[in-house]
Order: sequence, then C-alpha cells, then structure tokens
Amino acid sequence: MKRTIFRTILFALGPMLNRVAGTRPAFRVRLKQHDIVAQIGLKDGSIVRHFIIGAGKVKSVAGAHLRPHVNMVFKDVDTALLMMKPDPDMGEVVHAAKNFKVMVMGPDPLVVWFMQLLNFSQTSGLQMGTPMPDGCTRFTMLTNGGPLFVHVKDDMIVRMTPIDLDKTDAPSWTIRARGRSFTPRRQATIAPHAMAMKSAVYSDKRILYPMKRVDFDPHGERNPQNRGKSGYERISWDEALDIVAGEIKRQKATYGQGSMVIPMSSHHQWGNVGYYLSALMRFGNQIGFTRMAANPDSWEGWYWGAMHHWGHSQRVGIAAAYGTVEDCLKESELMVFWSSDPESTNGAYMGFEGTQRRLWAKALGIEFIHIDPHYNPTAQLLGGRWIPIRPQTDAALAQAIMQVWVAEGLYDKDYVATRTTGFDDWRDHLLGKDDGVPKTPEWQEPETGVPARVVRALARQWARKKTYLAAGANGGGFGGACRGAGGAQWARCMVMMMAMQGLGKPGVNMGNLQAGAPVDYEFYFPGYADGGISGELQWNGNSVNNYQKMPHVISMNPVRQLVPRQQFPEAIIEGKATGYLWDGIATEIQFQPYSYPMPGYPRIHMIYKYGGSAFSTLTESNRMVAAYRHESIECVVNQSIWMEGETQFADIILPACTNFERYDIGEWGAGGGYLQHGFDGVNHRVIALQHKCIEPLGESKSDYQIFTDILTRLGLGAIFTEGCSELDWVKRVFKSSDVAKRISWQAFCKKGYYVVPPEPEATRAPVVFRWFAEGRMKDVPEAQPLPSQWAGDFGKGLQTPSGKFEFMPETLKRSDPDNAERPVLNRYIPSWEGRQTAALTGRFPLQMIATHSRYSFHTNVDGKNSFTNDIEDHRVLIAGHYYWLLRMSVQDARARGIEHHDLVKVFNDRGAVICAVDVSPMVASGVVKSFESSAEFEPVEIDGEWVDLGGCMNTLTPSRSQMRGTSSMSPNSCLVQVEKWTHEARVRKVA
Repeated sequence: MKRTIFRTILFALGPMLNRVAGTRPAFRVRLKQHDIVAQIGLKDGSIVRHFIIGAGKVKSVAGAHLRPHVNMVFKDVDTALLMMKPDPDMGEVVHAAKNFKVMVMGPDPLVVWFMQLLNFSQTSGLQMGTPMPDGCTRFTMLTNGGPLFVHVKDDMIVRMTPIDLDKTDAPSWTIRARGRSFTPRRQATIAPHAMAMKSAVYSDKRILYPMKRVDFDPHGERNPQNRGKSGYERISWDEALDIVAGEIKRQKATYGQGSMVIPMSSHHQWGNVGYYLSALMRFGNQIGFTRMAANPDSWEGWYWGAMHHWGHSQRVGIAAAYGTVEDCLKESELMVFWSSDPESTNGAYMGFEGTQRRLWAKALGIEFIHIDPHYNPTAQLLGGRWIPIRPQTDAALAQAIMQVWVAEGLYDKDYVATRTTGFDDWRDHLLGKDDGVPKTPEWQEPETGVPARVVRALARQWARKKTYLAAGANGGGFGGACRGAGGAQWARCMVMMMAMQGLGKPGVNMGNLQAGAPVDYEFYFPGYADGGISGELQWNGNSVNNYQKMPHVISMNPVRQLVPRQQFPEAIIEGKATGYLWDGIATEIQFQPYSYPMPGYPRIHMIYKYGGSAFSTLTESNRMVAAYRHESIECVVNQSIWMEGETQFADIILPACTNFERYDIGEWGAGGGYLQHGFDGVNHRVIALQHKCIEPLGESKSDYQIFTDILTRLGLGAIFTEGCSELDWVKRVFKSSDVAKRISWQAFCKKGYYVVPPEPEATRAPVVFRWFAEGRMKDVPEAQPLPSQWAGDFGKGLQTPSGKFEFMPETLKRSDPDNAERPVLNRYIPSWEGRQTAALTGRFPLQMIATHSRYSFHTNVDGKNSFTNDIEDHRVLIAGHYYWLLRMSVQDARARGIEHHDLVKVFNDRGAVICAVDVSPMVASGVVKSFESSAEFEPVEIDGEWVDLGGCMNTLTPSRSQMRGTSSMSPNSCLVQVEKWTHEARVRKVA
C-alpha cells in the first residue's frame, strides 16, 4: 500500500504543478526560470519518475532518466512518504537529511531552485494582507520601534500607521491600585524612528545596484589606500557574486580558514529570519570565518561589575522585571531615575509603551527624582526634582547616600544581616575606618557638584519611603551611566544600595515602569536572539528552545579564532590584540583572556561587512579608517541598504533591501537570548508576519537571497537553504511556536498579526526578588541560573558563591583580587579622563556625554535624508547641510561667544566634529550633551584640518577599556573643547 501511495504522489506531482502554474501567475513565472529534468525515486530504483520542465510546463514520465539535472533519492518508501506529504513533520525531515536517508544531487543552483519550487507550489496561493476600501492592501511590519500597518497601492507604500487592536484581538489587562483601575490603550505606541521608515525605504541614499570601487582589480592592483576616497562603478550581480565567491575561495586556499572576518552591527532590521544572529550566522558558518567578539555595550558596568554582587549572568548582570509594574503602582512612594531616560530609549524596542504607565504613577502621587547631567525628556515629562551631576562621578554620590544611611541607621538591618555578606567591610569603608576618609555628602560635593545638603535630604527621603530605583534604560540595569571609566562602580553601587534598602520587599525594587507588564510569559514564541534559522548552538539562544521547537540542520563554524570588537583596528594594524569574553553562561568566564591571532589561524585579510552602519558605534572611530586602508586587508565586501558610514570603504558593495521588501516574522520587543521575556515591556504581546510589502527597489535583494546566491557558487546553497525560501522559513518559525495553536497559517498571512491574551490576574507572575526577600524558593519564570550554579539547595538564593547578595564579591576575590581598577571593595576611583585629569582639563575643559538619540535607533534611520533629519532636536539644517546636535549650557556658550544654532567645532586630540549647538538650560555647566551613533561619517579637509561633518561623536571618545582585565567601552569618559566654527561656506565647496 505504501508503495502504491508513493507512486500515486509522483504521478500526481506533474499535473499538480501544471495546475498551479495555470492559476497562479507568480508560480508560472518561477516555473519558467529553468528548463531541466528533475528525478524523484527510491535508492534501489524500484520506484522512479522523472519530470521534464520546459517553457513553463511539466511533463511527467515513469522510469529513470539517464542524465537528470536534479536527482532526489530516498533510502526507502517510508522516508519518501514522510517527506513528500504536504506539511511534513520537520523534525523527521531534518533527521532524514542529516542521516542521508534522502539525498538531492545536481548542480547547486538547480537543486536550490527545484526544492524551493516545490515549496512555492504550496505557498504561492496564500492571500497576503487585508484589502482596504481605498484600494490599498494593508500589510503588517515589525521594526526596531514597534509594529506597523503598512498601506500599499500599486507596489508603493502609501502610509504607515501604528497597529490598532480591534474587537477580534485579545482583551487588555487591568491593574487595580490604590482604589483605581488602569488599562492600557489598544494601540501600539511607536518610536519616532519606526514612523520614519517610509522615508528611509525611499531614501535617495539607497544602494540599488551592485558596485565596485573603480580602482579595485581583484586580479591585479587593489589599492587599499584609496578606500573611502575613490568612487564606484555599477556592475552586474553576476560579476559581483563571482568576485565575492572567488575571493572567499582564494582566501581559503591562500591563508586557510579564518582569514575572513564578519563584523556586524548590533542592530539592523527586525525579524527572526533575516537578523544577523540568524541568516548571517548560518551563512558565515557555511564558509568559516573569524568571529568578531562583541563587548557587552548595552550592559558594560553591569556585566563587568554588578554581576559579581548578585549574579544574573544570563541577563548580563541586570535584573528581570516580573511583576514590577503592578508592585510599583500599588506599593511604591518614590521613584529615583538615575541615569534613566526611558522616554528617549524606549526600553530599546518598546516605543512609548511605558509612558502611559509612568503617567499612571504620577497620577497616583508617586514622587520622582532624576539624577542626570541632562534634564532629559523623562524628567521634562514627569516633573519632580532634577539633580544634575558631573558625568562619571555617580559612584561618589551613591556612596555618600549610603554613608548617610549607615551613619543615621536608615537601612534595612535585618535584611542586610540575613540576605547579604561582607557588609561590615563596606560599612567601615563608608565610615572611613579603613582609609580615614568618611564618604560623607561633603566628601562627594567637590567631585559630583551636588550640594551636600541635597545629598543628605535625598538619602533621608529615599530611606523613609518605599522606593523604586530606576537605573539605566530599563530601570533594572541596561545602559545608563555604565559606559564610562566609572561605569562598573556605578552599577555596583546601584545594586548595593537596593540591598541596603530591602530589595524585593513590597514597593522596594528596581524598575522604571518600562518593563514588567502582566503579560503571559509562558506563551512561546522565539525572540530574535534565539537563533532563528542559524543552526548555531553557541553564540545565541538557539539551544534553549528554538532548536527543539523548530528542527533544522545545525551549522558549525570550524574557526575558533576571535577578534575583540573594540580592539579590531589594532588587530588589523598591529597584527595582534587581546580581549576578554562576553559570555553570560557563567560569571567566571569573563576573567579568561583570549589572543588574536590564535595559534594555527591566519591573520585577517578579508572583511565581509553586513548590516547597518557601525562605524560611529566604535569608540575613537577614526581608527577604523586606518584599519580599512591597511595593506593587509585585500578585500572588503559591504552588504548594505544605504550608502553611509563604512560602506564608502568597500571594494564591492552588494545592495540589500529593507525588511519591507522581503518576508520575515517576529514579536514586538522579544529579544530572547540574554533578553529573556523582553516582551514584558509592551502592553500587548504582538506577533507579526512581516509581509513583503513591496518588491525590492532597483536590483537590491534580501540578505538571505544574497547569501544564497553566493553559496550556490560555492556548492553550498542547498545546505544553507534546506530547500526553503524566506517565506518557507517564516512558516517553520510560525509552526514551531504557540501561535500556530491559536490561529491558522492562512488566517495569519491575511491578517498579519496575533495578539497574545494577557495572563489572568490570579496567575500573574510573582514580583521579582520577592522570593529572595522572604527567604523562599525562587518562583519567577526564568530558567536561570543553571542547575549547577546554585550555592546550596536548588532554587534557593542568588547566583553567587554564597547564595546571598555579596557586598564583597567572592568571584572578584578568587579570580581578580589585585586589580586596582576593579577592586573587590568598590571604592570610588575618579575617571581616568575627567575633571581630575589635570593634563587634559586645561585644553579640554568640557565633559561630553553622548547618549542614544530619541529619534534614531543607533544608526538606523539617522541620515538617509529621512524626515528624521527635519527634527531640530536631532539634526539642524544650516546652509544646506544637516548637522548633528550638541547641547550646551547657557553659561558655557556665553563664555565662548556661541549662540543658539551656531556651528561649533567639538574637538580633542582624537579628532574634531562639526555640530549645530543647542544652547539650553537643560544641561549642567561644564557638560556638553550629544548623541552616539550617527549613521553619517563625512570627513573633509578644510584649511589643513580634518573634521567630520556627519556627526560621528565617537570620533572623539577614548578607545581605552573601563578597567584592566575587561573588553569594555568608555565613551562617556570624554573631555572636549568647543569653539565657534565659521567655515560653513567652505562645506558647499568641498561637497
């Protein structure tokens, strides 16, 4: 019977393909692409049929063909039936492929085409999107800033709007606090950069065709010294792909595995298929590459510092947020926002979802204090007390507050005695018993600029009220003042302060209402860092859930060599570098250095750059210019959407399309990996099909298609794709998740999204740390630490050697006891580039901080002539050029004869950047405030001086690590001078 069924399937396959071609134009076009003979049968030859495909028709013939172009061979009939039936069990399919129970042989491009053709026969008839009364089709899209409805007509985007929930979507949750009820609005709140995406898609900076640097000859002179100087010529895709594939093969033959590095931007287009931790990693693993080891740029001080006090290594040293929205609204009396501006940072991906929750807190009478050198948008919106502080002196202020608590007995003595270790040493240090210097409010005043009376009043107010500490972007860590010489000191102080006040007790916790909404945490959908289609089991969260739920063939990079990201220029120019690992599996891993080059591996000779511009995300960015032009780098490929940043230093440019021009799938705010349950920053869990809204502009292609085209030239396309198009992978992700249990694939494709119902009130997640404060077994839904990492009984205590909060971290005592720059006792150490750096302050008296912009997401949507440019709080149009913004106090501007929107040169020994100045009372005197991550890098020479017109502020920041023994960055330890600049007329001549 099974053999008869298989024969029937093969007999029906040809007519079925012809019928689909006759009714579906897209499939008909695809069928006409190749004229081949494809054969399908059993290994023993007992059942075989071949299919003659030509001129868009399929002829089915019984028996074997002498020379088929593509030959699909099954070991036995059971395997054949398993794989040929509609909607097969992918676990069994992958198992059969890995164990050679099925083989597909032939030229790789034809194998890939035929396998994708069979899948396309099943998906080509799906209705995508919802027809609208005005003749548009409404599609859905997820971005870094939230979910959108995208209205399209005649293959043009007409408008984009935030997703509105309708009556068929799940209901919203309600929190009852202090006699009032709070329910979130039923519309997504979107970050500005998401709303700017239409103008970015149609930007005149889009790269629409493959290009080659005019003086780059892959078979002759390569002229690396001219990268960033010489122009480009348009070439065909075939020529571009042949050059890239040929260079990959040449590199391997000449130098061996590992001579190519793949630098990636940490944030690019949203989605589980096209993201760098997914498709790019799968691509890189197929060819072998030296991995650029990232530093924990969003976590710096938390990873290198706070983690040693309380664990949370798999969250990179920060706290979870379970239950904190409800707890804060019900119990808290005071919120201290310390280097926390969620109205600008949006919890990374959450849009303004937290804004409504913070306004609820204000309505309930919760008080607000803001500690920041800048009177930031969160302080402006919520009001309360602003305490301006000098950059990177936060730890001194924190220690003075704790000194008051100790001196006046204003801390939770029982909690400290039962839940912590090492407090006596810390208490004695605060009182000055170890060094003769009590850390009083008067002690800190000359350093921080905060009056002693303010500190003493703050300490008393904090201790006498149930207080939420909002530290960093998400309140429980993540960003904030952690990116500077004192970043680890500050993060350590934040968690130490909360331990002194009873962390986890009602109303006493960490958070800024940006995360911790009462959503359903157990409903499964993978986050973007959970591996996607990568098959990689080490450098993402794939092995936790995704690999089991969505079976796919594993991919492994045979190259073990790493190069540290922040020392990448030195690795190229000097030929060597040393780094320290960012790896959240265990606290102890960070102490082990690694060296580049690794014995047995070559130096880097080829750079394959993917994703958004990352040039300005590297401190002392000018180092990259020399690295790109170094003679040892023989080929630079840049796969990019826009002409910006380091794209202009490429030899070959491959034009990628935006995520509006390809298929993908994802969940709003769901990072996965180290951002477990990150979706609790949104009010409604929204899982969306990222429709292919329009066709790719020009000759641009999706990243996945570019990878496929390169790999087919290397005979690896079938292995890379597993026969799947992007939409096929999207379906596999969908089917692997709990969404498939609630909505059909067909309905999901049409509507475009699904809203996960909220958790019922009776079963909401407990408040994070409540279990610890009450001495109970851990009860929040996070599978960490690992079973072996509990100090005592499973589920009891923190991820520290003692299981308690450690004021004197045991991991530092054991592994790095003599590091004066990261002492076991968290003594205050002034910044190595700050007000006490006498050798610099005479020439560069201003401290510069550059935080995330409110209007772009890192480099995403900045520049590109998008409408973001027209926001004067982001860029200012002067004499035909959009200049980056620098905010300066009235006093400092007046002393330099500078007026509002003058052009100024911001400079130090590392470089110079031209900005438009915003003279404002919202920044402390002695401090200038700008934004990091300009997408533009426009170095020009004027009167013998090189200046950047694009706004790359990291040109000015130091490349030094925060502390010895870490691979960390310190952009906010930066001294500059500012002077009026009057050469704007020369800019037009240079341009």
